[in-house]
Amino acid sequence: MNHVIRDARIDDLPAIVAMLADDELGRTREDTHNLEPYAEAFRQIDGDTRNRILVAESDGAVVGCFQISFVRGLSRRGAMRALIEGVRVAAEGRGRGIGEAMMRHAVSMAKAEGCALVQLTSDKSRTRAHAFYERLGFKKSHEGFKLEL
Repeated sequence: MNHVIRDARIDDLPAIVAMLADDELGRTREDTHNLEPYAEAFRQIDGDTRNRILVAESDGAVVGCFQISFVRGLSRRGAMRALIEGVRVAAEGRGRGIGEAMMRHAVSMAKAEGCALVQLTSDKSRTRAHAFYERLGFKKSHEGFKLEL
């Protein structure tokens, strides 16, 4: 199956937010009825050359999304790293290679930017996602922490 991965456009927001909201965690965090906060965030991300939101499109429909950020750090001799967040595939598109295509695209982008590594986090409850990332070569190397504000 052929999937096109492209930069997201503002008119993709309804589909992106719907994917973010379409699971047990997203239902409590996202608001598909008020897209203005997402539009404001999109405009800020879109204007930042070190951040990109991408979508996967299949047969003209947005079926996947992710955000990639490029961050320079002091560790690893000042290495650049790619951070991947908000990875989602629409329910009807799962199992069709869309997630794998998106992650391979993200890794290619990271290589093109000269990144030394790609990292992402996944909620502990998303065990199927963990198996997916491990199958693609990602390693569980750290314990993550967050503080809700």
